[in-house]
Parts: sequence; C-alpha cells; structure tokens
Amino acid sequence: MASDWRRSIWRGAGHLLGPVLHLWLHRRARRGKEDPERLQERLGRASLPRPDGILIWCHAASVGEAQSVLPLLQHLHKQRPDLILLLTTGTVTSAALVKQRGGPGILHQYAPLDLPGAVDSFLAHWRPSLALWTESEFWPGLLNALKQRGLPVLLVNARMSERSCRRWALAPDTARWLLGCFTAIFAQTMQDAERLRRLGAGDVQQAGNLKQAAPPLPADDDDVVAWQMMLAQRPRWLAASTHPGEEDVVAGVHRTLKLRFPQLLTLIVPRHPKRGPEIAASLAAQGLCIALRSRGDTVDEATDIYIADTMGELGLWYRVSSLAFMGGSLIPHGGQNPLEPARLGCAVLFGPSMFNFSEAVDGLIAAGGAQQIADEAELTAAAGILLAEPQRCEAIGENARAYAAEQGRIIEALTAAVLERLAPV
Repeated sequence: MASDWRRSIWRGAGHLLGPVLHLWLHRRARRGKEDPERLQERLGRASLPRPDGILIWCHAASVGEAQSVLPLLQHLHKQRPDLILLLTTGTVTSAALVKQRGGPGILHQYAPLDLPGAVDSFLAHWRPSLALWTESEFWPGLLNALKQRGLPVLLVNARMSERSCRRWALAPDTARWLLGCFTAIFAQTMQDAERLRRLGAGDVQQAGNLKQAAPPLPADDDDVVAWQMMLAQRPRWLAASTHPGEEDVVAGVHRTLKLRFPQLLTLIVPRHPKRGPEIAASLAAQGLCIALRSRGDTVDEATDIYIADTMGELGLWYRVSSLAFMGGSLIPHGGQNPLEPARLGCAVLFGPSMFNFSEAVDGLIAAGGAQQIADEAELTAAAGILLAEPQRCEAIGENARAYAAEQGRIIEALTAAVLERLAPV
C-alpha cells in the first residue's frame, strides 16, 4: 500500500508540472538540445508505427549508456531476429549515435518525459513485452507503470557508488520501492551489487560491465591486407586517439627509437581528426617527414609519421600494428578505451591518467596484456623493448585479446537472461 500513495503523489505532481515541462522542452529545442521535429516523442507520441510481434524496450539515458547497450541489442537481434528492439534515449547526440551504429532490427525513439500522459501514451503504443533499463536511471512513473502492467523489467550494467548509496539510504522506503520495480538487477561489480542489496534490491547478480564488452572495431579486409603488405618490412607502432600535447611526446619517442630502428614508422590517429593538418604542420616543423591520410599522402621509405586523420578507421590501424599506445593518458583526461586494441590482439601501453577505464586497466595489467608508463622516457623504453622483441609483443597482445574476450561473455549471459524472461511465443 505504501507504493500506492507514492505512485499517486508522483502522478499528481506530473499532472501539475506538465505545462511547465512542455515549455522547458520547447526552450531546449531552441537551444539545440532537443530535436524540434521529434518533440512529440518526448510527450509519448510515437513517430513510428509499432511492428507486429514481441517488442523489447531498452532505455539508455545518453551516449555512454547507448554505446554500452547497443552490442547487447545487436546480439539479441542476431539470436532472435523476430524480436522488435526499441531503444529510447534522451539526448540529440545519443540519437545520432544510434542512427549511425544501431544497425538492422533496432528502432529509436526519444524517451518520454516521466509524466502520466506521456508514459501512458508511450506504453499504449509500443506495448513492450519486457523492458531493459541501464545503469542508474530511475524514473518512478515509468518504472511503476511497467510494474503495474506486470512486465518484467531488468536493470543491466547497474552501478551504485558509495556516495549515491548513502544518499538513497536517507530515504530507505523510497529506495526499496523503486528497486522493487525491477524483476532482476545485473550489477557491474560486486561492490555495486552489495550496495544495491543494502538498499533493498531483491534479485541482484554481478554480471560485469557492458562497456567492456563490445565486438572488435570493424575494418575493410582489403585495406588491412594492403597495408600489412606495404608495411611488412617496417617496424611500427600506433599512438591511438591522441590529444593536444601528446603528439609532441609521440614524436619525441619516434626520434629516439629511430636511432635503434632506422625504418621505424609511427602511426598517429588523433582523437579529433580535424586536428590532422595542424599536427602535421607542427611535426613537420620539427624536421620529421609527415604523411597525412586526409590529403591522400602515401607512405614511402622516408616517411617518419603517418597521421590517419579520418573517422571510423581505428579498426584498420589496430590490425596493422601489434603495439598500441592509448591517447588521453599522458594528460589529465582519463584515457581512451584500452579494450579496443586489446580485442584485436595489440600489446597495449598507456600513461598515468586512465581513470575513465580503471577497471579495464587493472584487468589488462593483471592479465599481462598491458603496461602503464609514467612519461615520455618510460614510453620510449617500453615501446623499444616490444619493437625489439616481436614475439614478446605478440604474447602480450594475446594476453590482452584473451582478457578482452572474457569481458565479452557478459553479452551472452545477458542475452540468455533476457530471453529466459520473455513470455513463450
């Protein structure tokens, strides 16, 4: 009964706030934070027809959550192509991501506001058979509407920091009420699972982090073969997703290592491709011979550094080089994803700032698939050792690949969990 009055209060507040939130939506649209042509979706009015069949609704708040859950949805589609998969997100950037990477079988809509009318309209149109929620996005109206309809609701990639846990503990009945809307919860870590249980969650399992589970980045097979043949006789290494300031460090490493490896080729893939010409000019001014992909430059014996300033080709460069340094780690940025090169069998190096991927960093180091370095001198030493010992580099790359593959099993486990809870056809 306690949940009834909470639900009534939430719905009542939603009715009162409706006009204000409508104005808020239009203001956001004028500022480019909402898609003005799809505002009706935020009010629960669908812009797509509902196909016939069993529909799974997945909600991911923004870009990070959408990126993590897309491989799961793609695997679900592969296992059950008859299912209709609806992914809702709340931002313009996440909608663009889904359009680019979603693939066949995945529909996208903007998430409805947590208003009674919007929620009821959304659910009446889409009629999901099961809902997937991601991370820590708790919307009382939506969750309780699903519970009232008796639908299974799974929380995947769930996380709960100690700080958030302490805050939720100040309202224990409300926390228990919200967490009770989930049929099952799949937490990222044992610590997340323990905190969720502490707040009153029922069926909680530690499943792992979906952000560490994704297929290898794609590449054109013909391009891979062509580049491997072209560079077959040259020692090479890759600096991936670099940020301002890091290219100079990479160039310094190259100059030092070239004394030992006269044919050395250094590949740089800047995090933001538009910086390519700027990087090329800066390094050329240092006396290095530079080739730039966006200009169509070719690599010859004189080329020191090849700057691959194009979008969506990292999968190619990871396949071409067996040694990868991760950018964003020599500056206080938090690093880039080290599992991307690991999935393709690269030995991985990264600097001290990897806080965005601390779990993957710890796992890769423990598995013998990566090494953390402090500065240019340590990067030079580590890269030099691995370039001089290709078999050692290959062994470290295989360790990295094995660790990354282990992380990928979460997708299979969650797919099985979803399909088990679907009503029989």
